[in-house]
Amino acid sequence: MSTRARFDRGHTDDLITFLAASPSPYHAVASAAERLEKAGFRQVAETDTWDGSTGGKYVLRGGAIVAWYVPEGTAPHTPYRIVGAHTDSPNLRVKPLPDTGAHGWRQVAVEIYGGPLLNSWLDRDLGLAGRLSLRDGTSRLVNIDRALLRVPQLAIHMDRSVHTDGLKLDKQKHMQPIWGLGEDVREGDLIRFVEEECGLAPGEVTGWDLMTHSIEPPAYLGRDRDLLAGPRMDNLLSVHAGTAALAAAATSPDADALPYIPVLAAFDHEENGSQSDTGADGPLLGTVLERSVFARGGTYEDKARAFAGTVCLSSDTGHAVHPNYAERHDPTHHPRANRGPILKVNVNNRYATDGGGRAVFAAACEKAGVPFQAFVSNNSMPCGTTIGPITAARHGIKTVDIGVAILSMHSARELCGADDPHLLADALLAFLEG
Repeated sequence: MSTRARFDRGHTDDLITFLAASPSPYHAVASAAERLEKAGFRQVAETDTWDGSTGGKYVLRGGAIVAWYVPEGTAPHTPYRIVGAHTDSPNLRVKPLPDTGAHGWRQVAVEIYGGPLLNSWLDRDLGLAGRLSLRDGTSRLVNIDRALLRVPQLAIHMDRSVHTDGLKLDKQKHMQPIWGLGEDVREGDLIRFVEEECGLAPGEVTGWDLMTHSIEPPAYLGRDRDLLAGPRMDNLLSVHAGTAALAAAATSPDADALPYIPVLAAFDHEENGSQSDTGADGPLLGTVLERSVFARGGTYEDKARAFAGTVCLSSDTGHAVHPNYAERHDPTHHPRANRGPILKVNVNNRYATDGGGRAVFAAACEKAGVPFQAFVSNNSMPCGTTIGPITAARHGIKTVDIGVAILSMHSARELCGADDPHLLADALLAFLEG
């Protein structure tokens, strides 16, 4: 198979479209599914009996998607090549009783999801998006993508200590957004408004998973437009790259000669521990892979053989060296923008990479003609983690942690090199092709 680069800035252009269309995990998996459908994939229901047919298939559950392509002639014990990622990002999420306010201001009660940089959500025009559960048992996506909410910052005149003590935000008191004026709190007001926006009858919405998002669109940045600024790049950048790589592998002229079954597994709830039915610590991925083996006539022995030969690339964003805080990084590991994806290493298993995993990723990058960099945390700083160690431990499969180096991780708006997304996609495609 060719070693030339498959993707270019057109991939980054499409990433901009993907980010803008995906203000919630539910929208992200719908956007991914749309791209996979165009590549010939079809959705299968978990409640149906699965057959052993070849081709591209995917399962949607909440904010998670697992998609895979079975080449012609694939044996039941054929191993998988998995790209793992997550669909959720830190933000402000609407509480069960959302209507609140004081002193003539109408506000929306929100809960802090994950670990956002709270200051990045101040004085920013916010929309509202997510999933509505309806009285008839169905659900509907909603995206109110206009200036609807705002978390106002306190004026400097009322808190001079900001200059000396820094900004200190109380998650409960200071992060409730304003969305209008009025003396009385009207119970049910927000959900009635959302029903009207969606053309639904009053009382039709009985449950909701709603969250705020910045309405400022993603954009190229810099003198030479060599940077990309946008929301939710942690970790929709990887979801998009994995989707593009899987679609390309499945539509290649050599698709039915692939030695592995390529898989995309994009989970929800990574930012709060992954312990849910749609998180990496749940059974979703293992169940899908196991059912695929059995649908092709395999046995438990075939499943064990397949898992033993499987490799997962856990793709998540990492930290580019910050020019203003370089001392916070390891002194010999300084990942830079537009220098290719990063290999993430932590010997205490906060990342799952070992030497054998490094060799797998290095081979994929070499095949794709893509440079890569190494990331390790400063020994004096705590190291973050990913779905990588969870995936490795839960399923007993070799897992390697990789990603793209960015700045402003967990901000409402993050920053990366404009070429790194398509370099990552090139490396993921080479990996999926084996």
